[in-house]
Amino acid sequence: MDAIVKTDFNFPGQKSVYKGKVRDVYDINDEYLVMVVSDRISAFDVVLPEGVPYKGQVLNQIASKFLDATSDIVPNWKIATPDPMVTIGHKCEPFKVEMVIRGYLTGSSWRAYKSGARTLCGLPLPEGMKENQKFAAPLITPTTKADEGHDENISKEEIIAQGLVSKEDYELLEKYTYALFQRGTEIAAQKGLILVDTKYEFGKKDGKIYLIDEIHTPDSSRYFYADGYEERFAKGEKQKQLSKEFVREWLMDNGFQGLEGQQVPEMTPAVVNSITDRYVELYENITGEKFEKAECDNVQKRIEDNVNACLKTLR
Repeated sequence: MDAIVKTDFNFPGQKSVYKGKVRDVYDINDEYLVMVVSDRISAFDVVLPEGVPYKGQVLNQIASKFLDATSDIVPNWKIATPDPMVTIGHKCEPFKVEMVIRGYLTGSSWRAYKSGARTLCGLPLPEGMKENQKFAAPLITPTTKADEGHDENISKEEIIAQGLVSKEDYELLEKYTYALFQRGTEIAAQKGLILVDTKYEFGKKDGKIYLIDEIHTPDSSRYFYADGYEERFAKGEKQKQLSKEFVREWLMDNGFQGLEGQQVPEMTPAVVNSITDRYVELYENITGEKFEKAECDNVQKRIEDNVNACLKTLR
């Protein structure tokens, strides 16, 4: 099956379309959003030249399962998943912060700690921590959602002082974030995984807070394999990760880190197929279910027909 890297639909009631690095989001009458998860793949803030077949299906179906598995904690935007690559849901006004939550000292938080930082988003960090060490309790380290460039770390106090989120709403977002992370941690543990860190986005519709976008996928979350974690940690070895880190590593091994003047290495069919295989493996490990490839000669038509049929039921 060919990868879907470009969509150009015109759905009934469509007002606009926003094309992100991976997702194409169609606004239907300012009331609903049709989110098409394409097979585009990005790394180092660059969209790579080749799409990866079934990647969109993997991400959409993981997010859909986790939205269903957490809907008792907080209402979410999802109404239906009419196609393996599409979720349709409520259009909400997004909060201007992303709720990042970390269970372990790793990635950017470890890099900051190693260079001497002992606070993270206004939270104190103890002395003597090591890379990939578990925090005594998960830390919420929010970021502002930048329209341009990279998201910036920000403290709870600054968010409230700047009026980005009201104190009352922020306390609810915190409560939801801790509860979602706890649920995600429990589900991961059943699959032999550790949910290391992740981020959640929230929005409001008619005065009510909803969880929006996607959750607990390899694009927004980092997982370690639980088996061998303690031994690797004790020896100071790298942890075995379940994330899209392998794509970044392949690019770096081939001399690309998104810097000016660097060329993306050639993505041969063999390379693309190997990335598809890794995404399928991610799906099966995270969900504990076998991945069923949605084979189809004309995926664009399938998506259009499925979305149109679903939108008819929402009018």
